[in-house]
Amino acid sequence: MASGEKLNGLLQLLQLEQIEENIFRAQHPAGRRGRLYGGQIMAQALMAGGRTVSDSLNVHSLHGYFLRPGDPKVPAVIRVERARDGRSFATRRILVTQRGEAIFNMDASFQVVESGLDHQVEMPAMQPPPEDKIPPALYNEPFVAWRHEFRRLQSQTPQPPEQFVWFKPTGLVPDDPLTRACLLVFESDNVLIGTARLPHRGNFQREHMQVASLDHAMWFHRPIELNQWLLYAIDSPSASHARGLARGNIFSEHGQLLASTVQEGLIRVREPQSDATR
Repeated sequence: MASGEKLNGLLQLLQLEQIEENIFRAQHPAGRRGRLYGGQIMAQALMAGGRTVSDSLNVHSLHGYFLRPGDPKVPAVIRVERARDGRSFATRRILVTQRGEAIFNMDASFQVVESGLDHQVEMPAMQPPPEDKIPPALYNEPFVAWRHEFRRLQSQTPQPPEQFVWFKPTGLVPDDPLTRACLLVFESDNVLIGTARLPHRGNFQREHMQVASLDHAMWFHRPIELNQWLLYAIDSPSASHARGLARGNIFSEHGQLLASTVQEGLIRVREPQSDATR
């Protein structure tokens, strides 16, 4: 597959069909099996909400809940409620359904660009990966992702609950703030909750784990420039009661903090069945 083809396919999925005012239809990747990728649902929901606000407003936060697994064989209907339109902020409530049942809901808030106080945490001291060291197969996705300390992350022994992932799109991204925010949302769901499983490596077989995103929150701090390497610094402060919590900061290649994420996911250990009960 040519580099950038999957990215172009994702951009096509963000071209929602407007059915009527505040109602959109979303398609899914052809041939996908299993359940829909949560990052895709979030990105399409944000695109629907963003299309109902003024171009002078940019998304600054979102909070979403995954309610049911999405079916890749059925188009999704996205309904947007215009909860508030103020002078500086606008709020949208967004509901994604399939076959009349809700699979995802989101509240998203948009703000006009304003100046104000400014500070941020420092980016971890690490450099983007050398381009010639990246296997060509990694470019067969919308984003190429390079995990720092990959061998440690593949170990089957318990590991500290943190990881650092460099990523960038596999083609040029349009110069549109909403599209860039949607693409960042898409990729932000990729490795987040897996960080909560790192301290438990080797204790359970993968097939005995049930893992699913429960919710996802994201804050956008600064203008998003995606045509560069970005660093996703992720840690997991807690796992308990069959749930894991992960949080991340996304930095530009030059150290600007662009966005932050928090996600809780289901991490349920299933007891292996004996031959007598299978």
